[in-house]
Amino acid sequence: MAIVDVKVPQLSESVAEATMLTWKKKAGEAVAQDEILIEIETDKVVLEVPAPSAGVLAEIVVGDGGMVVSDQVIAKIDSASKAAAPAAATAQVAAPVAAKATTAPAAGGKAMPSAAKLMAENNLSAAEVGGSGKDGRVTKGDVLATLSGTAPVAKVAAPATPQISSGGRPEERVPMSRLRARIAERLLQSQQTNAILTTFNEVNMAPVMGMRSRYKDQFEKEHGVKLGFMSFFVKAAVHALKKYPILNASVDGSDIVYHGYFDIGIAVGSPRGLVVPILRDVDQMSLADIEKKIADFGNKARDGKLTLDDLSGGTFSISNGGIFGSMLSTPIINPPQSAILGIHATKDRAVVENGQVVVRPINYLALSYDHRIIDGREAVLGLVAMKEALEDPARLLLDI
Repeated sequence: MAIVDVKVPQLSESVAEATMLTWKKKAGEAVAQDEILIEIETDKVVLEVPAPSAGVLAEIVVGDGGMVVSDQVIAKIDSASKAAAPAAATAQVAAPVAAKATTAPAAGGKAMPSAAKLMAENNLSAAEVGGSGKDGRVTKGDVLATLSGTAPVAKVAAPATPQISSGGRPEERVPMSRLRARIAERLLQSQQTNAILTTFNEVNMAPVMGMRSRYKDQFEKEHGVKLGFMSFFVKAAVHALKKYPILNASVDGSDIVYHGYFDIGIAVGSPRGLVVPILRDVDQMSLADIEKKIADFGNKARDGKLTLDDLSGGTFSISNGGIFGSMLSTPIINPPQSAILGIHATKDRAVVENGQVVVRPINYLALSYDHRIIDGREAVLGLVAMKEALEDPARLLLDI
């Protein structure tokens, strides 16, 4: 027997622990090298754990729902075995097997048949085993983990059907995912620790729209990616951050940290919630580079493939509520950053130019900032710099 350990991937310094989701293989089943065995959820991303070797999954050390840390052993693979024997799934249990097995249902009927059988064999009650399956059901992995002394913290799963309140009206109680809980924690932290103010301005998007219309076909043919509007907003933001470095700074205790680089976080909606992947050294990126990276982030967010590195750092953020139709919002700063730009839906609006009422495609910009280190002057002038760059895109090329 040649045992190979399956370990938790290295987590970032900001992530203390992660939650095991659902094992895709059972103990005793054959696995191929690099086959995904389980996904582990942190407060930022979901990480896939591949099999480090082909063989048989000899033991599941930590079951579904367990809390784990970096490099912790969660399973063992017998790389010398090619097929699993029928009894292999229970051979891992070190506790002595009791007399003839009987199927003892758990309290409330919440144990899976295989789990109930194993519990009976080892004289365990449902109260002694935390259920991590759907609706809190006890799985075989839960029993094995209990017997090996690594029982996971039971998950409180969403009910299969809505719970009925005393008033006869339906309610459903669903626990927050680790990501959603972390989002809530960070947003509350931002509101409590930052002196947040928001300044607004409007921008005439006609020049950018005209440029995009003229060059979008040639741009896509040349670079293999569509020319969107976000790259212009990103470039305009960097243009303003260069002029007013305090907008790109952060607070560290009683110090102000001025960053000599421009790492822009782009808020992206994903099936798991809001995530903010980072465009690094944006001042050195072309419009095509930005569009390609944003498209890549969008695909990775949709498929749950964003990495911890994708989400770490950032000196300034941009939130685009316009893709959902938002007209105006007051975005919340992403700590430890000190400012965030909110952009919105571009709509035709009546504006006054040279004493005449004309119709222009207008986008309302919102800049939320930490008033502890950013004064209104810098915030307003920074937002004006973004507006001017968008209304005269040549400024971005001439850096004026």
